Amino acid sequence: MERPLFKLGVNSTVVALPSCGEKSDSLGDLYDDVRACRDVIAAIDGPVVLLGHSYGGMVITEAGADERVTQLLYVTSVMPDAGQSQADLTAADPAPWLRPGDDGTIGVDPAMIREFFLQDCDEETTEQALQRLTRQSLAPFTQAPRMIAWRQKPATYFICTEDLATPPEVQRRRVKGDTRPVEFAAGHHPFLSRPDEFAQSIVTAINER
Repeated sequence: MERPLFKLGVNSTVVALPSCGEKSDSLGDLYDDVRACRDVIAAIDGPVVLLGHSYGGMVITEAGADERVTQLLYVTSVMPDAGQSQADLTAADPAPWLRPGDDGTIGVDPAMIREFFLQDCDEETTEQALQRLTRQSLAPFTQAPRMIAWRQKPATYFICTEDLATPPEVQRRRVKGDTRPVEFAAGHHPFLSRPDEFAQSIVTAINER
């Protein structure tokens, strides 16, 4: 498996989110996701840069308050301030691909994900991504981060200009404070559609802050 960041000298790890059922059969909430992120941070020797994609912006906003975190990278994501939940931030932009259930979870329409989220990915990558779709707990969408790390830490927001799910003009409005905006020509998943180029953009952003 290719590791574009590793090839550029950057070690990376993915945080398994309890709210998506990635750690156990029971689903957690935003604060469980933050705790999982902090556990990963604690296991790393040295400074940490957190990258949050889409909903992940909620997680890194609180988890980034950890003293070992030196930077935050937001990728076509929500960027909450104090007291703001994801539902607060996206209420004006209803998402037709969401499929809420009666069991406190929410899923997505695979056909719409293909059309609006993965339109610039090749077919093999698209199929692999669709196979990973899972239902998520609804709880995190109503919870606000308890700390706002971007107010104290350098932050960069990657605006994905070909994103059909979260249009670039919406992303630009989400950039807060002294966060530096960087425009990148890709859809909602730049790490899938243009992995090598996006990895280089990440490294450049880290080195320039």
